[in-house]
Amino acid sequence: MSAAAGTPVTGAPWRLSGFADEVDDDPVVQLAVLEALGIGHVEVRSAWGTNVADMTEEQAAALARLVRERGAGVSAVASPVGKADVGVDVEEEVARLRRCLAVARALGTTSVRVFSFYPPDGALDGDGQWPAHLRDAVLTRMAALAAAAAAEGAVLLHENEKGIYGDTPARCLDLLEAVASPALRAAWDPANFVQVGVARPFDDGYAVLRPHLEYLQVKDARAADGAVVPAGEGDGQVAETVAALRDDGYAGFASMEPHLASAHATGGFSGPAAFGVATRAFTALLDRAGVSHR
Repeated sequence: MSAAAGTPVTGAPWRLSGFADEVDDDPVVQLAVLEALGIGHVEVRSAWGTNVADMTEEQAAALARLVRERGAGVSAVASPVGKADVGVDVEEEVARLRRCLAVARALGTTSVRVFSFYPPDGALDGDGQWPAHLRDAVLTRMAALAAAAAAEGAVLLHENEKGIYGDTPARCLDLLEAVASPALRAAWDPANFVQVGVARPFDDGYAVLRPHLEYLQVKDARAADGAVVPAGEGDGQVAETVAALRDDGYAGFASMEPHLASAHATGGFSGPAAFGVATRAFTALLDRAGVSHR
């Protein structure tokens, strides 16, 4: 698809993707809905109710066949790696990443989403600051994950999930600069920033994180109550972010993650109708910005 008639189009088309398990557990239904919405790629978090970290080789191969038959592509594997207590054994988490990297290879992508670990209960100070020893534990684990990815020619996309070390622009920047690996990049999620009290994510974080930004996850949220809403209807400054990325020449993925019906520890759900509402809200925003998309 392209921008609306009469709207100047700037740069290369952005590639639309989506967390299709928010549509249905069945990947056949997932891919049909994405295709109907004009989304040419899928971000794979689960299929048949099985998370990517638990997929067998046979399941990954079957999913890859379905994606090819639909003429679609895979933008990334949305792993749960790093969505764990920072005390987790490093090698245990690296092993979990390697399982996800194997799924990514089968699906034809080198991009894998990760997180930067939760603190133990009661470990943070009254201002939510991480003690130095816990920061060091995060960096040790993230460096090990980045090294494992680099060895396989993969790139880790760090999502600024609520409650993990990298949930604010400042700590995301600290993490990315401290690990300093080309195999660790940033996935920008405006809703998550809003939900941890970053009132204006674009104003507060875009400039410093743009050199590290590799991927856009599309959901928005209201600051007043934290509710997730379609792009442009919340306080995530999605329009400002889109305009800046357009002007920077961004031509990467924008992945729909609506969370409009529910959210839980390993993901969220929207259903086909709400997923369509969220997608149309975002593509309308792209059209107004003169960003072509496919």
